Amino acid sequence: METKATARFVRIAPRKARQIIDLIRGKAVNDAQIVLKFIPRFSAAVVTKVLNSAIANAENNFQLKRDNLYITEAYVNQGPTMKRYMPRAQGRASLIHKRTSHITVVVAEKED
Repeated sequence: METKATARFVRIAPRKARQIIDLIRGKAVNDAQIVLKFIPRFSAAVVTKVLNSAIANAENNFQLKRDNLYITEAYVNQGPTMKRYMPRAQGRASLIHKRTSHITVVVAEKED
């Protein structure tokens, strides 16, 4: 049984979030939480929230044991980009891209 949690429109660049997601993919849930706890990045906190949500979904909706869960899928897709302008010299303006991400974590129970 697989359960999924998704955070959409998170204000972090997908490239930065993928660096953190790649560290936890395929790990046991407890190991992944320990890894995320000691990463000094904003995206680690966001991924931790999504992971905890997926664990809660598995425990509450499907009565799965937390000790048997592992991460089967973890990926980040690009969300919409907000376009903003920054004033520059001599009356010009530069375009700034504020990127967003859709973060998805899927957990499943180990087959014994």
